[in-house]
Amino acid sequence: MYKIAVAGTGYVGLVAGVCFAEVGHQVTCVDIDEKKVELMRSGVSPIYETGLEELMANNYSAGRIEYTTDFKSAYKDADAIFIGVGTPEQPDGSANLSYIATVARQIAESVEKDCLVVVKSTVPVGTNDKVEQIIQDFLVKDVKVEVASNPEFLAQGSAVHDTLHAERIIIGTESKWAEELLTKIYEPFHLPIVSVNRRSAEMIKYASNDFLALKISYMNDIANLCELVGADIQDVAMGMSFDERIGSKFLNAGIGFGGSCFPKDTKALEYIAKQNGYELKTVKAAIDVNKEQKTMLYKKASKRLITFNGLKVAVLGLTFKPGTDDLREAASLENVPLLLEQGADIYAYDPVGAENFAKVYPEGKNGRGSITYVANIEHALEGANVCFVFTEWGEVKAITPETYKKLMRTPLVYDGRNIYGVEDMQEAGVEYHSIGRKPATRAAVKESKNLELQNS
Repeated sequence: MYKIAVAGTGYVGLVAGVCFAEVGHQVTCVDIDEKKVELMRSGVSPIYETGLEELMANNYSAGRIEYTTDFKSAYKDADAIFIGVGTPEQPDGSANLSYIATVARQIAESVEKDCLVVVKSTVPVGTNDKVEQIIQDFLVKDVKVEVASNPEFLAQGSAVHDTLHAERIIIGTESKWAEELLTKIYEPFHLPIVSVNRRSAEMIKYASNDFLALKISYMNDIANLCELVGADIQDVAMGMSFDERIGSKFLNAGIGFGGSCFPKDTKALEYIAKQNGYELKTVKAAIDVNKEQKTMLYKKASKRLITFNGLKVAVLGLTFKPGTDDLREAASLENVPLLLEQGADIYAYDPVGAENFAKVYPEGKNGRGSITYVANIEHALEGANVCFVFTEWGEVKAITPETYKKLMRTPLVYDGRNIYGVEDMQEAGVEYHSIGRKPATRAAVKESKNLELQNS
């Protein structure tokens, strides 16, 4: 087993550190925030991630993981140091590498033995070369330090599972020594290892994420066309899924992708291409489609209602996906301000994301409108004039069509995740609009009721 240090305790760093400890390595997680470190020492995760706190507690009590702000003590005798700090998007779409550069210098000034530095953060192609140069420029001791690329492919909400049961481990190295050491570190995971050079590893991360983003935007584009021609996107997706070349994953139409990866990585790769005098037309199209898709439901509802002024609007789901408290690039952040500008009185429900959302939009009066955070869905729906579904939480899926009909003043639902069956909503007497499927309009609902009366 190896002595490992991990720089950064966000989704990438903390999950990696805990999983390394879980397979038997001795791990020290480093963060500059003392309060965050104390929180983790007490067994509380600073991020919402399924199964993470349990593994944190087990490995902390077993003495396999510790948390500190003292990077010098963590780095000085580590066999490998994994960098998992953020690379936030800058206004021009490029990645901010300042946190990576800071950690690289700290490593150079701290290590006292031969060490492998492994960059897990998503970085532009060529960044690992720069990291190695920074370390060589500031290296204090006469020791060997090499840099490797090891991008993560976890999905928020299932990050622990995705790390322990990854489909593959990508390692990018420039020497046999680095390749063998990193391979041995991952040996206890018993997972397929793909060994390439550093630049290829960096590109694999972007190429993988952007391909999935393309797939999502393509299906959303097709969904919009389905509505116009009378096709059903779910039937279309099902028919496509039987083709092994296409597969069944990432075929669900909706109101676009969000989170920390796809939006940032598509823009970053587009920027990298521009810097090299090349235009990635497909990636640009994915970005453009996603931007339009985010407010698709709002535009539909605006045509139907004309104004939201003084209306009670139920919003179900605030996070970009279920299973996480992450709001980055969430559809709610695009739509809620539009509703508030119109004077809507929003009643928002999210099982874990409300606290974070309230930091952006505090409860109470916001501009012309207002927002109230509720602990249960029924409270949000009661007396509502319209309901928007932005996140497919299990709690939202559990709400029956009849509940909308019973509780809402006007049973009018705009579903951005295609949770419900059109016919089910129609039979319950709910006017229902989704993505890529025919709506259950008020006329259709009336017609359905008339048929029921005729047949009774």
